[in-house]
Amino acid sequence: MSKDITLPLVYKKDDDVSSEDILSLYYDMVLGRSFEDMCAQMYYRGKMFGFVHLYNGQEAVSTGVIKALMDEDYVCSTYRDHVHALSKGVPAKAVMAELFGKETGCSKGRGGSMHIFSAKHNFLGGFAFIGEGIPIATGAAFQSIYKKQVLKSTSRIQVTACFFGDGTSNNGQFFECLNMAVLWKLPIIFIVENNQWAIGMAHHRSASTPEIHKKASVFGLPGIEVDGMDVLAIRKVTLEAIERARSGEGPTLIEALTYRFRGHSLADPDELRSRDEKEAWIARDPIKRLQRYILEKKMTTNDNLASIDNEIKEIVADAVQFALSSPEPKVEDLHKYLFAEDEP
Repeated sequence: MSKDITLPLVYKKDDDVSSEDILSLYYDMVLGRSFEDMCAQMYYRGKMFGFVHLYNGQEAVSTGVIKALMDEDYVCSTYRDHVHALSKGVPAKAVMAELFGKETGCSKGRGGSMHIFSAKHNFLGGFAFIGEGIPIATGAAFQSIYKKQVLKSTSRIQVTACFFGDGTSNNGQFFECLNMAVLWKLPIIFIVENNQWAIGMAHHRSASTPEIHKKASVFGLPGIEVDGMDVLAIRKVTLEAIERARSGEGPTLIEALTYRFRGHSLADPDELRSRDEKEAWIARDPIKRLQRYILEKKMTTNDNLASIDNEIKEIVADAVQFALSSPEPKVEDLHKYLFAEDEP
């Protein structure tokens, strides 16, 4: 991508969204941001260990995509997975406890930051290696279509949303799974969260064709570029992709142009990106952008938005207290949950 970050939009906002829905989107985005900010505090206080990758700045993508799905639909994430899990409905307490390595965590304290998982919420997990989740998501989409076509299920087709970053789009799994998804018309949406940097590599330096959405045409599926800092634009293209998938027309590739406000992980000093670049993107903060839209449309008042913010702060604070007071996994349970029959 060029250094000019003025982004051409393929889709604009959908002005038909109800005030109730927009406030729900705002709530989800603020929850994600507040949760990640608290994670940073807890990490630097020594309450979390290992690598922790935060999602600040990319909330519009998670909210815009996942909140357009139904409960029975699937989501497959990356190592930057906390906010995806929250958007899918995994309780903040269960995610925070997992980050603390506690038995009450959604992965029973065995997964940590990069392996958030919840079968109950059809959240297929975070994955530590880039591209690792794409075949998993493709398999989930395959079983959805298999149940419908072979087992003759009368339920509506379950859609899978598969998230990954721009660096992943040069990996083999990306191309192989796009090919299979089109061949079998799988109900899957591939969402590239193009935050411009793959760890420390600028995207435009690593791809001969920086426009990732254009790669879709090789395999015969729609490739859409959208402003990843605009939750309503993302929601609009996602709803169209969901309709396409659920009606049996196959997959869609969405490239959301976004930016992570923090370093690659909390261990990253973030010295490679220029101050001007960061400031230009931070000025387009998706939460502040939606907040302005809400107030301009007179959907609610500043006081009501402040009440939402305060409610979320309490939820996040309660999640920390829950994690701190939860028990550690027992040593004698070291080999528990390795097999399906061990599920609680």
